[in-house]
Amino acid sequence: MTEVTPPPAGNHAHFAGKLTTTSGPVFVKGARKEPDRDGPEVATLRNEARINPHVQPYAPRLLWTIEEAGWLLLGFEYVQARHADYTPGSPDLALLAKTIEALQATPAPDAVTLQVERRWQPVLDDVSAMAGGWLIHADLNPGNLLITDEGRAYVVDWAFTSRGAAWVELALLIPWLLKAGHHAGQVAHWLAQFPSWAQAAPIDIDRLAWAFAETWRKRSTADPATPWKAELAALGQQWADHRRAGLVL
Repeated sequence: MTEVTPPPAGNHAHFAGKLTTTSGPVFVKGARKEPDRDGPEVATLRNEARINPHVQPYAPRLLWTIEEAGWLLLGFEYVQARHADYTPGSPDLALLAKTIEALQATPAPDAVTLQVERRWQPVLDDVSAMAGGWLIHADLNPGNLLITDEGRAYVVDWAFTSRGAAWVELALLIPWLLKAGHHAGQVAHWLAQFPSWAQAAPIDIDRLAWAFAETWRKRSTADPATPWKAELAALGQQWADHRRAGLVL
């Protein structure tokens, strides 16, 4: 090892960074176990390691796993790339759409055990419309879509990958498009290109819009010191208000 370079953003781990070795660079993510159990960070890394072989070629390959001294470490293929740009008019939006189309055509493998609809069981009586057997990355924010100089897109951070209805992936993308500067009408127009979204029942889209906003409102209220939770609540409310106002394109 000659150098460790930390990444600029969070990643659901206690440690992450580029490990420069004599045999080349590796991206490493690691988490400490709690005294009597894995803990949430280790659990998400185990989920990511289990899923990685099944999400090629979308994700950088998992090269090795080390479990030692109370730590779980994952070593991934290092990808020299930049984070995607989701602003209106960005050419990266075409790469995002192409990536989503590929994911939307991928049934969830048996290794994917999380059920995306369970996220909203605390606020909705019926979440069956969100259930399904399709692969859902569940966090396609611009930091998780890497673009190489050759124009290839890689999706990283599969920690919360779930199975569910394909249109739910798009619903979870909406706050990131809003944050990037799209207004709600532009978002609705962009989402309409995907068959899963166009075929989803409007009432189900409305219910999930409300449930997303309500879930993050509760989380931000419980944790006011974490500003990104309040931001997600506000973005979710912006979309829910748009749906409620009947401005769907």
